[in-house]
Amino acid sequence: MKNVVLVHGAWHGAWCWERVLPLMAAAGVPTTAVDLPGHGDSTLPLKDLFGDAEHVSLHLDRLEGGVVLVGHSYGGAVITQAGTHPAVQHLVYFAAFPLKDGESAMAAATESPDIGHISHEGRPNLAAGFVAGPDDAITLDESVAAECFYGECDPVTVAGATARLGPQPAITLQQAPTEVAWRTTPSTYAVCARDLAVHPDLQRILARRCGSVVEWPTDHSPFLCRPDLVAGLLVSLAQE
Repeated sequence: MKNVVLVHGAWHGAWCWERVLPLMAAAGVPTTAVDLPGHGDSTLPLKDLFGDAEHVSLHLDRLEGGVVLVGHSYGGAVITQAGTHPAVQHLVYFAAFPLKDGESAMAAATESPDIGHISHEGRPNLAAGFVAGPDDAITLDESVAAECFYGECDPVTVAGATARLGPQPAITLQQAPTEVAWRTTPSTYAVCARDLAVHPDLQRILARRCGSVVEWPTDHSPFLCRPDLVAGLLVSLAQE
């Protein structure tokens, strides 16, 4: 049985996995959700991509046995950098960024020649909700976050999640990894087909970098709207 380690995306914290953790525990799979520095309950200062990846690597150092390392959204960039850790046996990307050499999350979303055909007509613009804060940190307008992240969630869930979002250093979205774990480690990509934050067609392009792909009828946050799908996939990978 492998350990499962969950890495949240930008603006979120380990709290976002709270509906998945009981399902993993019920299946007997050892699972931890990591707060990246400055997020959730972390009292550490905010870090850049490399500081976030180092934090995950330090957590992996403390585990015994193999690991399924999971990243959501920006967390995909983190696990791409941290996933070369010798404990990692499988990478999982949820609506995430399995970045390649020299590519940032921002570049993958806006500059790749493969995305020219993608239409954003009728879709909300997540960047329109960016609010610049101190120390180059970005916060999100709650109404934009609600529409882009939690479109398939009930109102109580949406209100609870948007209230817990925190600042995200802009630099984390502009940095490219120096390690590209998916090139050497088995990987799975979960495309979220109703996502209004990361276009599903972009996800399908990025998913070509992974060894296997599943597609779900969920918004950007399947851990909240369909935790059963998330846990089902992760339990199966942990038991392989």
